[in-house]
Amino acid sequence: MAAAAAAAVGGAQPPQAEVPAPGLALDKAATAAHLKAALSRPDNRAGAEELQALLERVLSAERPLAAAADGEEAAAAGGGGGPGAAEEEALEWCKCLLAGGGGYDEFCAAVRAYDPAALCGLVWTANFVAYRCRTCGISPCMSLCAECFHQGDHTGHDFNMFRSQAGGACDCGDSNVMRESGFCKRHQIKSSSNIPCVPKDLLMMSEFVLPRFIFCLIQYLREGYNEPAADVPSEKDLNKVLQLLEPQISFLEDLTKMGGAMRSVLTQVLTNQQNYKDLTSGLGENACARKSHEKYLIALKSSGLTYPEDKLVYGIQEPSAGASTLAVQGFASATGTLGQLDSSDEEDQDGSQGLGKRKRVKLSSNTKDQSIMDVLKHKSFLEELLFWTIKYEFPQKMVTFLLNMLPDQEYKVAFTKTFVQHYAFIMKTLKKSHESDTMSNRIVHISVQLFSNEELARQVTEECQLLDIMVTVLLYMMESCLIKSELQDEENSLHVVVNCGEALLKNNTYWPLVSDFINILSHQSVAKRFLEDHGLLVTWMNFVSFFQGMNLNKRELNEHVEFESQTYYAAFAAELEACAQPMWGLLSHCKVRETQEYTRNVVRYCLEALQDWFDAINFVDEPAPNQVTFHLPLHRYYAMFLSKAVKCQELDLDSVLPDQEMLMKLMIHPLQIQASLAEIHSNMWVRNGLQIKGQAMTYVQSHFCNSMIDPDIYLLQVCASRLDPDYFISSVFERFKVVDLLTMASQHQNTVLDAEHERSMLEGALTFLVILLSLRLHLGMSDDEILRAEMVAQLCMNDRTHSSLLDLIPENPNPKSGIIPGSYSFESVLSAVADFKAPVFEPGGSMQQGMYTPKAEVWDHEFDPVMVILRTVYRRDVQSAMDRYTAFLKQSGKFPGNPWPPYKKRTPLHPSYKGLMRLLHCKTLHIVLFTLLYKILMDHQNLSEHVLCMVLYLIELGLENSAEEESDEEASACGPERCHDSWFPGSNLVSNMRHFINYVRVRVPETAPEVKRDSLASTSSDSLGSLQSSRRPKVLQRENSGTAQVFSLVAERRKKFQEIINRSNSEANQVVRPKTSSKWSAPGSAPQLTTAILEIKESILSLLIKLHHKLSGKQNSYYPPWLDDIEILIQPEIPKYSHGDGITAVERILLKAALQSRMNKRIIEEICRKVTPPVPPKKITAAEKKTLDKEERRQKARERQQKLLAEFASRQKSFMETAMDVDSPESDIPMEITTAEPQVSEAVYDCVICGQSGPSSEDRPTGLVVLLQASSVLGQCRDNIEPKKLPISEEEQIYPWDTCAAVHDVRLSLLQRYFKDSSCLLAVSIGWEGGVYVQTCGHTLHIDCHKSYMESLRNDQVLQGFSVDKGEFTCPLCRQFANSVLPCYPGSNVENNLWQRPSNKSIQDLIKEVEELQGRPGAFPSETNLSKEMESVMKDIKNTTQKKYRDYSKTPGSPDNDFLFMYSVARTNLELELIHRGGNLCSGGASTAGKRSCLNQLFHVLALHMRLYSIDSEYNPWRKLTQLLEEMSSQLGSEEQQPEVPILYHDVTSLLLIQILMMPQPLHKDHFTCIVKVLFTLLYTQGLVALSVKCNEEDRSAWKHTGALKKNTCDAEKSYDVLLSFVISELSKGKLYHEEGTQECATIIPVAWSPESMEKYLQDFCLPFLRIASLLQHHLFGEDLPSCQEEEEFSVLSSCLGLLPTFYQTEHPFISASCLDWPVPAFDIISQWCFEINSFTERQAEQGKALLIQESKWKLPHLLQLPENYNTIFQYYHRKTCSVCTKVPKDPAVCLVCGTFVCLKGLCCKQQSYCECVLHSQNCGAGTGIFLLINASVIIIIRGHRFCLWGSVYLDAHGEEDRDLRRGKPLYICKERYKVLEQQWISHTFDHINKRWGPHYNGL
Repeated sequence: MAAAAAAAVGGAQPPQAEVPAPGLALDKAATAAHLKAALSRPDNRAGAEELQALLERVLSAERPLAAAADGEEAAAAGGGGGPGAAEEEALEWCKCLLAGGGGYDEFCAAVRAYDPAALCGLVWTANFVAYRCRTCGISPCMSLCAECFHQGDHTGHDFNMFRSQAGGACDCGDSNVMRESGFCKRHQIKSSSNIPCVPKDLLMMSEFVLPRFIFCLIQYLREGYNEPAADVPSEKDLNKVLQLLEPQISFLEDLTKMGGAMRSVLTQVLTNQQNYKDLTSGLGENACARKSHEKYLIALKSSGLTYPEDKLVYGIQEPSAGASTLAVQGFASATGTLGQLDSSDEEDQDGSQGLGKRKRVKLSSNTKDQSIMDVLKHKSFLEELLFWTIKYEFPQKMVTFLLNMLPDQEYKVAFTKTFVQHYAFIMKTLKKSHESDTMSNRIVHISVQLFSNEELARQVTEECQLLDIMVTVLLYMMESCLIKSELQDEENSLHVVVNCGEALLKNNTYWPLVSDFINILSHQSVAKRFLEDHGLLVTWMNFVSFFQGMNLNKRELNEHVEFESQTYYAAFAAELEACAQPMWGLLSHCKVRETQEYTRNVVRYCLEALQDWFDAINFVDEPAPNQVTFHLPLHRYYAMFLSKAVKCQELDLDSVLPDQEMLMKLMIHPLQIQASLAEIHSNMWVRNGLQIKGQAMTYVQSHFCNSMIDPDIYLLQVCASRLDPDYFISSVFERFKVVDLLTMASQHQNTVLDAEHERSMLEGALTFLVILLSLRLHLGMSDDEILRAEMVAQLCMNDRTHSSLLDLIPENPNPKSGIIPGSYSFESVLSAVADFKAPVFEPGGSMQQGMYTPKAEVWDHEFDPVMVILRTVYRRDVQSAMDRYTAFLKQSGKFPGNPWPPYKKRTPLHPSYKGLMRLLHCKTLHIVLFTLLYKILMDHQNLSEHVLCMVLYLIELGLENSAEEESDEEASACGPERCHDSWFPGSNLVSNMRHFINYVRVRVPETAPEVKRDSLASTSSDSLGSLQSSRRPKVLQRENSGTAQVFSLVAERRKKFQEIINRSNSEANQVVRPKTSSKWSAPGSAPQLTTAILEIKESILSLLIKLHHKLSGKQNSYYPPWLDDIEILIQPEIPKYSHGDGITAVERILLKAALQSRMNKRIIEEICRKVTPPVPPKKITAAEKKTLDKEERRQKARERQQKLLAEFASRQKSFMETAMDVDSPESDIPMEITTAEPQVSEAVYDCVICGQSGPSSEDRPTGLVVLLQASSVLGQCRDNIEPKKLPISEEEQIYPWDTCAAVHDVRLSLLQRYFKDSSCLLAVSIGWEGGVYVQTCGHTLHIDCHKSYMESLRNDQVLQGFSVDKGEFTCPLCRQFANSVLPCYPGSNVENNLWQRPSNKSIQDLIKEVEELQGRPGAFPSETNLSKEMESVMKDIKNTTQKKYRDYSKTPGSPDNDFLFMYSVARTNLELELIHRGGNLCSGGASTAGKRSCLNQLFHVLALHMRLYSIDSEYNPWRKLTQLLEEMSSQLGSEEQQPEVPILYHDVTSLLLIQILMMPQPLHKDHFTCIVKVLFTLLYTQGLVALSVKCNEEDRSAWKHTGALKKNTCDAEKSYDVLLSFVISELSKGKLYHEEGTQECATIIPVAWSPESMEKYLQDFCLPFLRIASLLQHHLFGEDLPSCQEEEEFSVLSSCLGLLPTFYQTEHPFISASCLDWPVPAFDIISQWCFEINSFTERQAEQGKALLIQESKWKLPHLLQLPENYNTIFQYYHRKTCSVCTKVPKDPAVCLVCGTFVCLKGLCCKQQSYCECVLHSQNCGAGTGIFLLINASVIIIIRGHRFCLWGSVYLDAHGEEDRDLRRGKPLYICKERYKVLEQQWISHTFDHINKRWGPHYNGL
């Protein structure tokens, strides 16, 4: 039977056609059942063979690949089923066999029952939304799927949602990665105990079938891979093969999802070496198998890998089957023959061979490396599968299958080992790949699952040399892009660095490998192995040295560089990722004393590598000029391990420091960087382009600073603390190129620096010294103190949001170490130093976010300018911090003026670094300070306040850190030290301060003022000692006279350096001299130097006191405070001195000096006693005038600017109040259009372009700037108050049938079904959807001026946010957006007044006049400019909305359409104004929404056009309203022609607009009142009819009866019950009331109608009409609207409209019927109207009734109500499928007006080149759409052809938006923001308030 089945399937021949398909399936099941039975027998050999034969046939590998190769022929061969048929057949067989004859689905269910689901293990791919909870995570990479996250309890945890970059897997249930408390409900139960054992026979078939299936898959992969010609896999072919294999791989994936039982079977199959050997040896008789094996070997070879068995060189040393599956171990010994150079690791380090050789030898000589890089041997299916996965560049399906297996522990270990075995191969493939980004992500997707698990990482490290492999692979990878370093000695350098321009670095290709490395180093056990292994450390330092000195910058001195290279991004990223992050990982394990050994190892090899580097670049003592590299990772490794050693491991610093010579070398390059920073900021590198500034900024930027500038400064601090201080200080000034500036002479030459750079370089040098001496980041601050200092610095620069603070505070880049952002300490420090400012909302203002601002006491005590300077990326931030500090002091009244940066006390130094303070007590620094003080006092050029500030700061630092008690005698005991200078006796600043210096010998140019003594003598007679002195040639060697010399700092420094290096002075002199002389040789053009001796007679103290006088501008301004108050000396901490300017600083310093020594105190007193003679007024020479204190001029300029700005702001404010402010009443605008004042003869307009004012005339009309926009806001009104909610589940849906627009649509189509079309179009208004709304800013311009303005805009090529071709522009005065001009009708206000006088004509006369006036045909005025403009604006209005919103007639293009459209425009604008006023007119005239109105002008334009269409007097509804028509029957029209719409079905407000617009303008007030009165009678009747339909039969008969009794009373016509009873009796004649018995109409409400409720109903029915009529009257005649209470609105409006007789008494309750004024007898006209209804209901009773009930109470429009928490929206919508294309959109969005779900930018839903959002905005909002972008939480506004990002209405707990959900914190609705959005939508002000608009080209 089995044979029969096999034949049916047909091995190679096509299946026989006669076997019907269903039978075949049966056969399969039967065969499977038979085989299962056979295999279940104890002796199952026969069964097994039979099964093998069957599988051979079914899974024959030939067919599918024939199909892959040539689809067409295969279709024929495969039995006509197309290429896929054979595979499908094979899959069907496999499913049947697995199920052993049963149904496959039942089998799946059965297997699932045995799943011990302890782990979730759900695998996801890129862009999946997952969660990470830091509170529950053990590994930083922990992640959870949404389901597990929501089922677990994470309330109050620190979690965030994130969009997966590379894919991942859910860790729920894995206690290696997360704490068990965070497991979800499903994975909490350790369920292994109660899962029954899997029955043997259930999975028996699987064990037989799956090996063949997987082998078959591997064969396909082998067959399909063709080694590409140029080593570039042609991706098409690969993808083709993969597509064919899709079903097979999916089948495997489905198997993994069956749970643990099936996974363990798969693991057995994949790792079983015997199976693999049997099937793939390629030795069988099967030719096909042989061929496939050959292809496999070729693929291995072409990948640069050897297959050991293949080459006999290796000896067939086959590891036993039980050995580890990793090939490396087997071959570590076997590959000995391969090592050509058997040199040891240590020899590798010898850098003396040539460059190329060095590079090659170092890596290939090592046998271990060889085996890592080139050998691969596969022994199981798993290994070969991974090999092909890599070869095919990690297809997503394969990756997912391999990861889905991970919950199986045994598999996890095997797979990890396999992965490690292939690591080198992965790197090679990655380097070649074109899609390296995608591939990187897939690699990390796998590796992060394997290496995040510490236990597993440790095991693989021990068994598979994981660390060796990783480091070697990284080294090899970087090898390929090395170039010769040009640092220092370009020709002879032996150093190689990575080339940052290569793709490998530019595209960050290395990051997957580096990220794996960082990941495994985060495990303590692995890191320890790394730190203990000397060989590894050597190799690693070797790797790091590739980055040392990369991306060298050379300063351009002549012309600007042509091409700015952007390689620096790559360089910084590489150093951070490849060097710094592994360093932080290692450092995190060196926290305790026991780990000292590790630090020693690292430091040792680091120093060795540094020494090699110095040798390789031939470095002696001077860095090459004009070049700088920001990349010194070896220095930084060294520095950070030193810091850790002292801070955490209690190591003695000196034990890990090198000798002096090495320290001197070490400091050179970091110092060079600091000097270069100053040069870059001084614009000395400006010719190198912007990128050099970019580097300087990146170097200090928050993500880089603690791996770059901080270690550099720390290293310099260490060097400074151990080197000779004089040497160090002079090095600094030499590096900063300002040595020549430090002379007492007023003029000097600087041979290395241009004069304009001197000042900023000097500031740079002093600032650097201040930072060096006051920074304590690595010198004794605790982590919390550091965090606090960082936070204060950032907050002082600017208020910050929570997220930007997190971002700006440098955290340890390694997540496992120390402070995690958002951790407890972060929050507690934040709350200690800052206050939260909640976001404020100004309507129309910018959207603010919640900000943190420093507390007052922080400004008071913790503001640290040094830290701010260190951390600012932009120099302006320092200024910003100072400005804020100044503001604080002013506000708190602590200091009124311009303060100086405050001096802040420092944390105590760690004892190891005490030497650093020697810098403050060295003569060199004191000479510099003295010189600078003197120069400042003498007003030499190029010195600024900043220099003085830093000088004083350094003096103060020195006083704070001086030796405890200095004896007063100490000064005299000076040893032989004095010989080389007679500046200062000792080195202690406290005593040197009081030392007087009498004469100084200086070298000055011949032209210097000091030289011409005669001219000088006359002017200078002050006590500072005249400057004349005898000149005599200066001798180079020093004399021991009493004259201090400005010795060359440089020569001094170089001498010390040489002494140390050469240890012999004779050589030193030879080296020094030539250099020194060259240094001082003057350039050709400069005047000769000569020597002068200056008489100084000052000490630092006296200079300070004089400086005090100078700063305060008063003589003798300093008076020692302790003379008055001895207390000061006892408790010196006086708040008075903590804030202030230079004067305060000087006082503070003098006080400290006095405190430190009695001698100083005495000398200060003495100096103060000598009354200083008055300083003579300075005569300023022209040259000095130029340089005179730029600061002062700047200050003045700044003040002027401030003044101008203030003036401008106040002007702007007053302008805004008049022109823009929503709230201002209409009367104060220069727009006398509507106000009527008798004395003005004609309305006068100002043109905002030409500035002339005058009336609007026929030939030169003026127009209003208007914005026309289509609007559907009215259509969104609903009849219930509660706004609809946004649906957040499948059950909730929004149906639009209850919106205003839908109701009006239904009504119109009903009318059109039964009545004459032309008549229908007069009975309703349109424009509820797509109505045209006209708004103006109130400014007017001449229309001809406007045309030329538009012309100039058209020629202006600047990108504007609007389209001039579409007529858009901005108002020339207020810049409000507009797109048309509405002509003002020339007319005077006086005639208006005449028109408004009430006349005493009777209503009958007025009615006749109205009829006559309407009958006159309106000729279009002669062709004047005005009429042309009227026409063109009408065109604009029509084109504003889409055709479908204008054409409602059945006959396209009929004039009735235009007629309807025009009066509807008026209706739309009135209704919208009503909505802006809040839906009623209670607030009266000066309403909040009474924007500038242009209705008056609009009415003129509309009336002019409507008069062109005269209504046939036959059909004019006016006659039906005011006359009794005799022949009623003829009115109904004969059968074949549709009747007209009965008058009771007409919309009264529409009638009002038609009647008024048909009259000649301007309209007479009497006529207006007359029309309103007549229409009110119709309206009232409609109300009665509707009421009668609403109530039930008994009520009706009761009313009919009571009303009939009163019919003959005098005021019967004004009594509603009489009228009601009459209406009922009239309508009872027809069939209107009949059908009620049969079906209850939904409109009937069983209410007991009382007279009060009826009155209320009638009033509510009439109110909308009265409101519109009152608004109309207000606009046409300029009458104010009275304000009133809501309940009296009806009576106030009706009296205002003249409906109420003037003598009407208001005592008794108000009755609406009293407003009636019937033009003809009421009962007659009512019966005439009812007759029309009856004749219609004869035929259509139901519709007749529906049309009578009109819903008039519309509530205000609202946007949808949004849920409190954003997550509810996100979870529902981000996976929701689109109803149009049924896919899950990439960018889902939801409309906030109607709730429709749309694809943003989705090409799937594109229709006629419009994407879905744009299309929806046209359909839903007539061009205005408000969409919430689900994946970004942002709202986007589409307005016509433009769009803008509005912002978000969801904020996190810190009041911040989270655009694109990058942070993924929980978001909550911000009601105020949503209100603002809704307000802008209703008031149509999106265009005015939002500024950033761009065109969307229909692509949203």
